[in-house]
Amino acid sequence: AAGGAVKESELERTLRQQLQMLHVPTPQQEYVFAPPRRWRFDFAWPKLKLAVEVEGGEYTRGRHFRPAGFRADAEKYFAADLRGWRVLRFTGSQVRSWHAARTISSLLGGDEL
Repeated sequence: AAGGAVKESELERTLRQQLQMLHVPTPQQEYVFAPPRRWRFDFAWPKLKLAVEVEGGEYTRGRHFRPAGFRADAEKYFAADLRGWRVLRFTGSQVRSWHAARTISSLLGGDEL
């Protein structure tokens, strides 16, 4: 995004706000983890090599669920694994139900609701 602004989806905004409410350490958003490749994680805690991906489109057959998108994601997550990253992937329903935020909070020592 222009000027370094983060372009976030509604689900990413929801998760970011939930993490703030649970006092989870602030992640970096749209973190590039394998330069010169332009792969990005939705949320990352680089010192911990922990990343979170919000997989929207579970009911609309979004990009992650079409063959080309699925192959690209598999390549990205394999590259992340080879670099020692732990990648947590959450669906939209897991974000909306607070499951994603609570899971991340439990891993990073935030508050429990």
